[in-house]
Amino acid sequence: MANTEVDVKKSAPAPQPRDPWRSFRNEMDRVFEQFGQSLSPWWGGESAKLPSVDITETDKAFTLTAELPGLSAEDVDVSLEGRTLVVKGEKQQETKTEEKNYHLTERSYGSFERSFYLPDGVDADAIDASVAKGVLTVTLPKLPSATGTAKKIEVKTA
Repeated sequence: MANTEVDVKKSAPAPQPRDPWRSFRNEMDRVFEQFGQSLSPWWGGESAKLPSVDITETDKAFTLTAELPGLSAEDVDVSLEGRTLVVKGEKQQETKTEEKNYHLTERSYGSFERSFYLPDGVDADAIDASVAKGVLTVTLPKLPSATGTAKKIEVKTA
């Protein structure tokens, strides 16, 4: 067997296809990261957060639940502006500890606002809201006309 060296031609790596949306997304991510860092921290973390919200639907109503730890009914405002449900709140908390040679005062505060466009068929006059154990529950009953079952339409051959 002969030991002959073979020249291997090295080529540049194949160019990756340019994704036109990648740079746009990277820029948007950067903007949102900067925006999040500029907000005042208040909701139990280093950056501002909006309360977590769940929305469920039954035959008779929609139910919105929002986690609002440390807030009471007096700290929360729920209003209806046209077809938009607006939930606002403000947290002001101060903790003061004084012991021998040790003094500590911590404050956290801030506000939030979230809005939700209501679907057709919500009875705006019967909306109910309550706060219990740091959870806001907003019940949005459906109008009687919206709770009916779908009407089956027969399809005929022409």
